[in-house]
This record gives sequence, structure tokens and C-alpha cells, in this order.
Amino acid sequence: MDQAPGSPPNQGPHGARELPVCYRHPDRETGIRCTRCERPICPECMVDASVGFQCPDCVRNGSGTGHAPGASQPRTLAGGTVAADPRLVTKVLIGVNLAVFLVQLSLGNRFTERFFLVGQAYVYDHGPLEGVAQGQWYRLLTSMFLHSTSSFVHILFNMLSLWWIGGPLEAALGRARYLALYFASGLAGSALTYLIAAPNQASLGASGAIFGLFGATAVLMRRLRYDMRPVIVLLVINLIFTFGWHNIAWQAHIGGLIGGVLVGYAMVHAPRERRALVQYGVCGLVLAAVILVTVLRTVQLS
Repeated sequence: MDQAPGSPPNQGPHGARELPVCYRHPDRETGIRCTRCERPICPECMVDASVGFQCPDCVRNGSGTGHAPGASQPRTLAGGTVAADPRLVTKVLIGVNLAVFLVQLSLGNRFTERFFLVGQAYVYDHGPLEGVAQGQWYRLLTSMFLHSTSSFVHILFNMLSLWWIGGPLEAALGRARYLALYFASGLAGSALTYLIAAPNQASLGASGAIFGLFGATAVLMRRLRYDMRPVIVLLVINLIFTFGWHNIAWQAHIGGLIGGVLVGYAMVHAPRERRALVQYGVCGLVLAAVILVTVLRTVQLS
């Protein structure tokens, strides 16, 4: 962990080394310090500088940056803009999911069946073949915002996970990068489901995107040298539910997890001089893989 020159590492009650806490957020441990004042700063407070990261106060005061105060735009660890409300996109995503769920309850199964993910099947009695293979590619996206109406557990569990995992991740990445991660992961989960699952198997839910957030969180925590055990335990528990519970589309979970790890790695490890190119380039590659898988499966089912 980064340590101020000449200062001993923090020691716990049994001599174990502990991380310092952010000077602006005392509830957050961090291994990163401002390159100017050497105060500990968390991902939300990190401002990308020419060398290392600076705290918002040093940037605001123009400490050694060669620019007037306010000339430098505060940046997140991934290079995104530091927002006044670091959880805004997460709140919007939760709101959209809840609004769509209310529409499902109001309009009934007919609405859900029109937009859930299915490869190829006779969804309606005496109706035509429906599904992605029939050109309804929008189902790969719309299914990410639908949930089972037979029980509130599905949407409750997903929205709580989105809040707990998504909020801190949005603060660390920035809004645009977080949103790109969310949709890339969700579409990767939908594509793997379409490829592997039975053509008439229906699938819906935000779980693919949320598993992508799990994967990206693990990458971020490793990048910051945080204790990985909590996120690993949480991920293992979710995987146990994925493979041990009936009526769960495990393909969406695994596809989302893979997409999230790939995009998350690009977000936090991209070289600074071409960071945006690498980050959004990897998002583009994941999207290209989604399209390729969808086309190949469609040809197979045609």
C-alpha cells in the first residue's frame, strides 16, 4: 500500500496492517494518497493528474499543477467526471426497472411475453413463431428490464444488489463508463443465453448486468489492493444460487460476469494516455461479440 515517506504502516490491535481512511470520507479505507499533500483519498476523491492522483483540494487550489484553480476537472479512478451525485445512474436504473415491473403487473403476461428473451418459440396459441431468431433482436435488450411477476423476490433481490454493488462502482468509474459497463454486461448475458439455452426457454431479469457489476467490482478492488474476501464470498453465494436453484438462467449470469470482468479490467487498467480509446474499444469488442454470437445462433436456428 502507498505510505507517506518515513511513516510506519498503520497497525491493527494484533499488529496486522490496516489501510488508512479517506480524509473526506472517514468510512472508506484506501491505499491511495494524493501525490501533492499525501493525504489518503478514495476512488471518488481521486483526481487524475499528470503524475499519480491528487485530492480535490489540491486541484482546486492549483497546487503545483501549473493551472489556475478550477482549471482541472476532477476525475474518477477510471477517468470519468466526478459528479455531485455519484449514484444518479444507479438510481435511474433502479427506477426504470421498478417502473417496467409496475407496467408488467398492470398489463399482465401479454406485455412480458412481448419483450422477454426467447430464441424461437410459439409464444402465443395459434400465433406465429416469435423470438430473436425471427428478427426480434430487441429482446436481447428489453429482457434486461423485465422481472418475474409471480414473486417480488426476483426484483427485490436484483434491485438491492444493484444498489449495493452499482452505487460504489458508479462513483469509482463515472457515469458514462458505468453505464457502458452495465449494458455491455447485460447484453453479453443475453447473447450467451440465446446461444446456449433451449430456443423455447424464456429468460428475463437484470441479473446478467448485475453479475457484470460483480465482476468489475472484483477487478476494481484488486486494482486498489482492497481485501478481496467479501466480494469473493458474495460472488460465490450468488453462483451457488445460480446453479443450485431451479428456473434461473445461469447462462445470463455467466455471460454477464465474463463481460463485466473484461470491461472492468479495461476501465481500471487502461493506460492514461489512451484511456478512453481502450475503455470504449473493449466495450465495442464485447458488443461486436454479442452481435456475432447472435448472428451465428440465428443462422443455426433458421
